[in-house]
Amino acid sequence: MAAHRKPRQRSMGGPTARTAATIALAGAATAAGFDGTGHAEPQLTPAQVKAQVDKLYQEAETATEKYDGTKEKADTAQRRLNALRDETARKQQRLSSAREALGSFAAAQYREGGFAPTWQLALSGDPDRYLDNAGFVERAGDRQAAAVSRVREQLREIEQLRGAARIELTSLRSRQAELRQQKKTITGKLDEARRLLARLTPQQRAEVAGDGGAPGRASRSASGPRDALQQAGSADAPNARAEAALAYAYAKLGSPYVWGAAGPDAFDCSGLVQAAYRSAGISLPRTTYAQINAGRRVSRSELQPGDLVFFYSGISHVGIYVGNGQIIHAPNPSAPVRLAPIDLMPFAGATRVV
Repeated sequence: MAAHRKPRQRSMGGPTARTAATIALAGAATAAGFDGTGHAEPQLTPAQVKAQVDKLYQEAETATEKYDGTKEKADTAQRRLNALRDETARKQQRLSSAREALGSFAAAQYREGGFAPTWQLALSGDPDRYLDNAGFVERAGDRQAAAVSRVREQLREIEQLRGAARIELTSLRSRQAELRQQKKTITGKLDEARRLLARLTPQQRAEVAGDGGAPGRASRSASGPRDALQQAGSADAPNARAEAALAYAYAKLGSPYVWGAAGPDAFDCSGLVQAAYRSAGISLPRTTYAQINAGRRVSRSELQPGDLVFFYSGISHVGIYVGNGQIIHAPNPSAPVRLAPIDLMPFAGATRVV
């Protein structure tokens, strides 16, 4: 009977050993990649960071304009809802008074008893007077019938108001849900931009936030609108209202950009435009999409100080033209309200509102 021998183990050497080592190293590298420690983020140049940050800011501003428009609609819905609730409360109070009056009449009728008119006539000591009184009672009955009709009408009106309030509340809640989603989009874009900028040195961040060498700021110590415009080197405004709007905007140079803000201490782009013209007695819509249709369209060659200038194909940014190829605008979170060349961004159109 043959003996069972344990097979001899072969040592790994030569090509076999090298292959195994290669596989082991590859596996280790793969495992490191899965646990997040094997890959460094690509090193971007300042120019690449600027391109990505500019794109993120533009996307965030597009979402901001949508947010501003939705918030305006939500505020309007809230005001309508409050008005409906107030009107319902007033009508409810009048209804309660009318019901109390009807209740008093019904109680009086019950206390007086229910003699039929023919028996009351037969038992009356003065038939002629009774007949006069019967006519009065009939007229009083007509008035009570009218009062009942008014109560029924008030009930219908109150129910209609409550129905309208329910519709308005549904609209408000829908707008609020949109606001939450738009806010999430905006903050996500801005957080990503901050993360990219954090990878640069302070000098590189300053270069990325640059605006093409635009002038900095006008003095806030100017004695009046015309003085402020002259200090800033602006061309003459065509009328007093445009001058007042420009003076307001110049006074806000250096104010921070905050999405959704319309002053008095922080602004987004359309918020600055709206606030500037509000100071001049002109009411403008809240968003760039609406502001571009708020006046008369003008070509680039026709621009005058005070005209609104819009940028990007989606009409997502706006500034106020100050003359000499410059606008004043609220750029983005990395830069405050400032002057900038009109050629800094792709021109989309212009509107004259005064």
